[in-house]
This record gives sequence, structure tokens and C-alpha cells, in this order.
Amino acid sequence: MLLGTWNLENLYRPGGPFGPRNKAAYDAKLAALAATVTGLDPTLLAVQEVGEPEALQDLVDLLGSGWTVATSRHPDGRGIRVGVISRNPFEVLADTTVFPPKLRPVQADDEGATVAGSGRGFLALEMEADRGPLRVAVAHLKSKLLSYPGGRFQPRDEGERARFGAYALYRRAAEATALRALADELLDGDGRERNVMVLGDLNDEVQAATTQILLGPPGSEIGTSGYKMPDKGDAGRLWDTAPLIPAEERYSRVNAGRRELIDHILCDHHLIHRVREAGTGLPHEGAMRLPSVGADPAARRDATASDHAPVWVRL
Repeated sequence: MLLGTWNLENLYRPGGPFGPRNKAAYDAKLAALAATVTGLDPTLLAVQEVGEPEALQDLVDLLGSGWTVATSRHPDGRGIRVGVISRNPFEVLADTTVFPPKLRPVQADDEGATVAGSGRGFLALEMEADRGPLRVAVAHLKSKLLSYPGGRFQPRDEGERARFGAYALYRRAAEATALRALADELLDGDGRERNVMVLGDLNDEVQAATTQILLGPPGSEIGTSGYKMPDKGDAGRLWDTAPLIPAEERYSRVNAGRRELIDHILCDHHLIHRVREAGTGLPHEGAMRLPSVGADPAARRDATASDHAPVWVRL
């Protein structure tokens, strides 16, 4: 089966402040998204930037019958949230923004405001599969694209840029820690036997400190001599599947002309050795042609395609 994650970019119904300005643009976006999902043919697809649950249902209606859909009840200030569509029925286990115990609120702006939870909810579910239950956590961590007081996307000076870059990093690190705590609950100390995945837009690359927080005990990385050798850390580890993606396809967004892999699929010990193939875009069609994005997310409100490529694995 194929499982994937995809940031749909501004999936709102038309007429609001963030989505397409008219129905024609909305219909064109839905058609383009539906064509990609049909090409992926996933058993389960985690999605991000769902502006309205009704818009995700509009997309699913184009895919035909037989899909189960869930969205988080915790959107951010722009109204975007995570969701899941699946051909297999599933049960939602958690929909949470809570930071784990002992992690204190982090600074969020120049006035000293703090946040004590993730900006967008994490969704956890359990789906029946051929080889037993599959537990999945879906996330969309704090963006590296900075915004400033008054709705600005440009800083007044370099000091402000540096400070708000730090605030965003504090928040993303705290959110990664909270997501790791949720993964620990799903693993329940038994990653050698359970099937657990973390999927989503982590808003940073493979070696970023925030991404590394999610992996758990170090060692046994893909490509090392220890990868196929069991050790005591296997029960709690997660492996990023990025090294299994062909090098020429190993990106999911283009930011200011630079290719980045910021969308990730992490698997526990029981699943990682079942991955037979991994990629971005559509299977066997090579790398997707993606637009280069800038600092203002509103600039692409009428865009037909997403600015992210799907990331997927086949088990």
C-alpha cells in the first residue's frame, strides 16, 4: 500500500480572504489536486493547509466514493489545519495542541506573549491494515516563513528579522517536542512490533535540529552498518524515510529558488524495513515541477497547483 503526505496550499472555498477569489479558480484547483491524488492512488494521505473541512470534502467528492475523512478541530489563526483521507476506515485517537509536561510556554513576539501549545492541532489515528493496526500522527509545524506585527511579511530592520526568526524556531522546536511525545504514546514502548508513522509538513529539512528531535534514540540510521542490526533503541526510534527517496527527487518545495525537503514520513522499526519504495511527486514520473515561493503566502491564493509535492512511501 502507498501512504503519503501533502500540503495542499490554501485549500479554502472561494470568497474569503485567503482562498481563491472566484469559483472558476477554486474548481481549477480542486481538479488539479484531484488529478494528483488519483495518480498517487494512496491508501492513506495526510494533508495540510486545509482551510475549511468543507473544502477538503469537495476535493474528496471528486475522487469518488469509499473515502474516510477527518480534519483537526484546531486550526491556526489563518484557519488552516491538518487532515487525513483514507480508503480504509480509521479511528481518531487524538486531536491535540498540548505541549508535554515540563515543557514551558515559549516566547512568541516582542511583547513577551507566550504560547503553550502548537499553532495547529496534531491528529492521531489508527487504521486497520493487512498486517495489523497502523497508527499515524499528522502534523504541520510552525513555518520558517516569517510574519511580523500588523500582518507584515517584511521586517522593519534586521534586528526584528532575527528576533522573529528566533521566536519561530522556539515554537517549531516546542511543537516538534510535543509531536515526539504524541509519537511516544503511539509507540507505547513497542516500536519493534507496532506499526507507527509520523507524517506531515515539518517546515524544515532532514538534518534540522527540529526534525532530529522526532527521531528519538540516535544510531542505526539508514545507510549505516547498524541499520539492519537490532539494538535496544529500536523500541523508541523513528526513521526518516528521506534517504530512500531518489536524490534527484529529494525535495518537496522550492523556496527562493532553492530545493528543500520539508515534508517528511517517519516510520518505526516495525515499518521501516517494510518500505519498498519512497518518492516525491507521482510514482515513476520523476520530480515535480514546482513554483519558487517567496515570503508572502497570500501571493498564490489563486494558484491552481500546490507549491508542495506529495511525499510517499510504498510498503
